[in-house]
Amino acid sequence: MMTGPIDSRQLRAFLSLAKNGSFTVAARELCLTQSAVSHSIRALEEDLSCRLFDRMGKKILLTLAGEQLLPHAENIFSKMETARSELKKLNEWGQSRLRICASTTACQYILPSVLREIQKLFPNIQITIEPGDTLDAIRLLRNKQIDCAICLEPTKEEGFDFRPLFTDELQFLVGSEHPWAKNGRVERQEIGAQKFVLYNKGTLTFQLIEDYFRREQLSVNTVIELRSMDAIKELVKIGLGISILAPWVAAKEIEEQSLRAFPLGRRKLTRQWGILQWRTPNTTLAHAQFTELCLRACLRLKNGNG
Repeated sequence: MMTGPIDSRQLRAFLSLAKNGSFTVAARELCLTQSAVSHSIRALEEDLSCRLFDRMGKKILLTLAGEQLLPHAENIFSKMETARSELKKLNEWGQSRLRICASTTACQYILPSVLREIQKLFPNIQITIEPGDTLDAIRLLRNKQIDCAICLEPTKEEGFDFRPLFTDELQFLVGSEHPWAKNGRVERQEIGAQKFVLYNKGTLTFQLIEDYFRREQLSVNTVIELRSMDAIKELVKIGLGISILAPWVAAKEIEEQSLRAFPLGRRKLTRQWGILQWRTPNTTLAHAQFTELCLRACLRLKNGNG
């Protein structure tokens, strides 16, 4: 007696013969010769070491072993048909999934309008969002846990394609009562004495800030680390420190003049945002549309239209 999975072609021949009770009809249904059907049944019986059919004149009837195998065979092929049907749905427009990684900033300011449009275009799409910075996005992509990410451009990463969305500039953000806001300028000699309220030390943005200050021979001494942009802005508003953010993140507060933005110095600190994915992705229509909608949303941000 052999071990291992039963041959699916032999099992299909068994099901057809059990249903039709005729080698001729089974052969016609399977588009095979009667000899091929007979050979499949004989091979299956040898594999299972039992007889599955009895001949009663012109009739073909199941044995006790055949009757016991029948519901298992039907269940197996039912599951195979279900799998085929579900996979077919994935190839139909609007029947797919989209797994995204995005920073909290992107989740708050970029994704809402994009996902609203995606849901309209593809009502049956399954969307999952993993919050994370660029380093998280790289890890999730390598583990095949996401399809793409809205993040900052990584450095020296093999195998990925990065499609630029927009470039922003990091600037000092201070409350309206801060001396810099009242004087309308940053005093370079005072930078080292400031208390900074910054976002998550483990992010690429924090690394960029540290590298910038090191090159400028400046120091960031006291740092309050937070994981919420809204919380950072509120602390800066009430004068508990200053921050370094992109002005578009605080566009409303800057317009209301509860916050003021100032360049870091003569040399700008810019970041490149974009969509990160594998170089040869299995792109669906929803994935492609997502990219285009992100481009439009970022263009609105750049133009100051929300």
